[in-house]
Amino acid sequence: MTTTAIRVSERVRPSATLTAVVPFVGRALLSAIFLMSVVGKLQAPAATIGYIASVGLPFPSLAYGIAVLIELAGGLALLVGYRTQIAAGALAVYTLAAAVGFHSNLADLNQFIHFFKNVAIAGGLLQVVAFGAGGFSLDAYRRGKGSEVAAHQ
Repeated sequence: MTTTAIRVSERVRPSATLTAVVPFVGRALLSAIFLMSVVGKLQAPAATIGYIASVGLPFPSLAYGIAVLIELAGGLALLVGYRTQIAAGALAVYTLAAAVGFHSNLADLNQFIHFFKNVAIAGGLLQVVAFGAGGFSLDAYRRGKGSEVAAHQ
């Protein structure tokens, strides 16, 4: 009887294209929620400011401006992969703050769902913080790895 051992160096590795495309798709999906949210805020600023005031946050107009800035800048940075880990970290903190500030009535099923949706989004963003933007990103291009995918095909 013979046995065959698989050496670590012989393990199947994902292609460079896959390891570049999957992080991009993940970033695009995560950024979509922030970019769609900011569009809604810009279309109805008075309603958004009223909602912020209704939960008792101080300076609702200032909070509105900060939310628009974070969602727009963070969403775009995440999408294109620019300073991705910083953007994802800021969005994770913002998302957790929104969960606590706006969805903390866990006895209400709707609030419960929104709270844990925000927690899950923050978890995805923390994955981006930990592992970076991937090959299809401005971060990779700035590091000179923008052609990494083409070189490995």
